[in-house]
Amino acid sequence: MPERTAYERNAPAPAAVEAALAPSRHGVFWLEDAPGTTYDALTGATTADLAIVGGGYCGLWTAVLAKRRNPGARVVLLEANTIGWAASGRNGGFCEASLTHGEENGRSRWPEEYDELERLGAANLDAFEADVRDLGLDCQFERTGQLAVAVEPHQVAWLGPHALDREAVRAEIDSPLFLAGEWSRDDCALVHPARLARELARVATELGVEIHEDTRVTGLDAPTRGPVVVRTTDGSVTADRVALATNVFPSLIRRTRMLTVPVYDYVLMTEPLSDAQLASVGWANRQGLGDMANQFHYSRLTADNRILWGGYDAIYPAGGRVRASYEERPATFSALASHFLAAFPQLEGLTFSHRWAGAIDTSTQFVAFHGLASRGRVAYAAGFTGLGVGATRFAAEVMLDRLSGLATERTRLEMVRRKPLPFPPEPFASVGINATRWSLDRADHREGRRNLFLKTLDAVGLGFDS
Repeated sequence: MPERTAYERNAPAPAAVEAALAPSRHGVFWLEDAPGTTYDALTGATTADLAIVGGGYCGLWTAVLAKRRNPGARVVLLEANTIGWAASGRNGGFCEASLTHGEENGRSRWPEEYDELERLGAANLDAFEADVRDLGLDCQFERTGQLAVAVEPHQVAWLGPHALDREAVRAEIDSPLFLAGEWSRDDCALVHPARLARELARVATELGVEIHEDTRVTGLDAPTRGPVVVRTTDGSVTADRVALATNVFPSLIRRTRMLTVPVYDYVLMTEPLSDAQLASVGWANRQGLGDMANQFHYSRLTADNRILWGGYDAIYPAGGRVRASYEERPATFSALASHFLAAFPQLEGLTFSHRWAGAIDTSTQFVAFHGLASRGRVAYAAGFTGLGVGATRFAAEVMLDRLSGLATERTRLEMVRRKPLPFPPEPFASVGINATRWSLDRADHREGRRNLFLKTLDAVGLGFDS
């Protein structure tokens, strides 16, 4: 019989969970808390030196950095909905230096260049911070680092040599579940996700980028030579170069469509904590927080001292489609609320104001992939697998390097040149992904022991532990 996890062993009464969730409504706190400008839809035909498809972080960084490189270039950005409405406005706001989803994943996949990837990731985060300062991005940037905590005895051994013991970790963030932890102080920053997206759009327009919302791209026409025509529902852009930043949505390049699948992540946001409630938890250093389970939780404070609590369930919808109906999942929200109160029993009585979900563009290598098409006139990046807040800036640099025909330390990376294995077609994708999720959950209930299925994935380079 599998053991219960710490969250299950310390579960609150169902009535407490129900009371905490009762006032919550389905809505994205970040998007409601981010002032922004609306941009007219594209109607008719226009031209550009660079056309960008996608108004999330990846597309916005590409626009800003393109104008920085060449202020005279005509850049047009097309967004099917509104700026930052999808993953860029819904995530936890963890801006990590890692480009590889941690050292273990990076060293196992790119052992010969991992040290270079680590250096480039750190440089990218430093450049991100400098851009926030120099461009005046009002996105509540805090470089507070991240605290990884062990909530099970077997996880303590996974911590590094500078681990904090139980007393020290609870002095940082006080939870009876925390047995030990490690504070990585410089490799993660926190941002307000939606404000970052909308501030990047503001800066882009100030630099001369033309942004069009409510403009759905329907296809690309790329003749053997000459410009590429980006077709939309009500117009077109004829561009010398095109950057595709469509994230989890179906790629405009057919051969790359099986390189990502959508995995839904669920989030709760509390009401603001009172001074007494915050004092009962501590958290004076405002670090990002994550536990060390395979099905991990992540958490953080907002500027007005709410607590965001997300993760754990990662749900692949049958058929791999992105639909708004998948965002409301009562069983998952109840589990998250229960785990929150198990972690912070001193906060019983605190209620949640918002609940929401978003789709993560997941690849089989668990980090972004990069590519060129149409004889070097179209660049793309996708598959960020939860690392997009920081890694999209790096991806934008890669796309601009490649579209300019530049050979740089970024474009020479094997990580940039190599594509991930594609996901199989349905129904095999559902079978494999759900078997992986079940196995990871089973490992969490068996002191981290991985079953034969996970060991096989590890052996063929498809394994991942968090």
